[in-house]
Amino acid sequence: MKFYDREQELVFLRETRDAAGKVARFTVVTGRRRIGKTTLIREAYKDVPFVYFFVARKAESDLCEVYQEEISEKLDIPTLGSSRHFRDIFRYLMQLSQTKSFTLVIDEFQDFFRVNKAVYSEMQDIWDEYEKTSKINLVVCGSIYSLMQKIFKHKKEPLYGRHTAELRVKPFKPSVMKQIMADAKPDYTKEDLLALFTFTGGVAKYVSQLVDGGALDKDSMIRHIVSSNSTFLNEGKNNLIEEFGKDYGIYFSILSCIARGKNTRSEIEDVIGKEVGGYLTNLAEEYELISKRQPLFEKSGNKNVRYELDDVFYSFWFRFIFKYSYIIEIENYAKLQEIIERDYSTFSGLMLERYFHRVAQESGEFTRIGRWWDRRGENEIDMIAADDLEKRVTFYEVKRQAEEISIGVLKQKAEMMLQATHEYKKYEIAYKGLSMEEM
Repeated sequence: MKFYDREQELVFLRETRDAAGKVARFTVVTGRRRIGKTTLIREAYKDVPFVYFFVARKAESDLCEVYQEEISEKLDIPTLGSSRHFRDIFRYLMQLSQTKSFTLVIDEFQDFFRVNKAVYSEMQDIWDEYEKTSKINLVVCGSIYSLMQKIFKHKKEPLYGRHTAELRVKPFKPSVMKQIMADAKPDYTKEDLLALFTFTGGVAKYVSQLVDGGALDKDSMIRHIVSSNSTFLNEGKNNLIEEFGKDYGIYFSILSCIARGKNTRSEIEDVIGKEVGGYLTNLAEEYELISKRQPLFEKSGNKNVRYELDDVFYSFWFRFIFKYSYIIEIENYAKLQEIIERDYSTFSGLMLERYFHRVAQESGEFTRIGRWWDRRGENEIDMIAADDLEKRVTFYEVKRQAEEISIGVLKQKAEMMLQATHEYKKYEIAYKGLSMEEM
């Protein structure tokens, strides 16, 4: 699959490189695994050679040997002899950048913790010494979000406050996914587009795998994902076990509950059988995998709370792959495909709501986007989008099929919301239904 989108990110990275011609820049690029961080950086800097270090989990001396060869090749300068420590290489590059501006990319930066965690304090000392006179464009990226946060956001860490900018790479926007489908399958249906979103959430690597594999409709996507040679089956474990460490079991159980619709703390604790408040806080704040959702204008910060998995792919993975891992263990892929097909309509209906929330966000038309439900859980509005400047608000009901939408019922729910919150009294109010037809 060709490179798509990321126009703003490309402009930012290139402008940062240009700015480094006058003063050193230190950019941190984050984002979940498979989101396309490295691909983005390579695309941004493809016009001029740059030095690229990948932090493999091997001896520091072995890494240094590879790094020295990279420096010699990309900067066309003699190697600096034999160095067994990264600090010597970094100091050499910082000194070199006093007279020669260039880009240094360090990928999987968090893995220096495994190689030699003293690297971070050594880098701090060298950066502080040469920052004012250097013209280096230093870009570091990492996929273990909690460790990247620890390195740069914890006050006790040596590199705290040293970076000059941060770029968070996010999933493809709905408009980009539509363009990808149009290029790959010009006669695609709305069901095809919804399936691509439901199974990938717009994560670049997953989209690429399905497109390159010719899996461009719901049934072929399911067969591609659930098969003996599929890389999708181990994605959750491969990506998250290292994040969670020894507590991954309890975290996986919580995420599985949320993916199955058990999204209140009491429901989760009933299933797991233990107190989970601290784990939920970590998932929301340290790992940023879930969000604490409340109805719009809920006054109490602790009432009427629901938890939601922010990542659409993980919602799918925990709902089907993790839950039915025992079926995968006996390699009965056909049976799991049947289960996904059976539950697809309901699950994709929930993901359709996520899709339209992203569409509203991408549009830039609104100042507030959210949901509302009463404390009994009997009345719920799928989406509310307001423009506080223009004093307009629209209430939406989202269904897979347009004939299932009742604007009359939506108006009744909206009236309950308006009476409960006393908001939007002087706003222009509209009511709309959204289905696959509006995708």
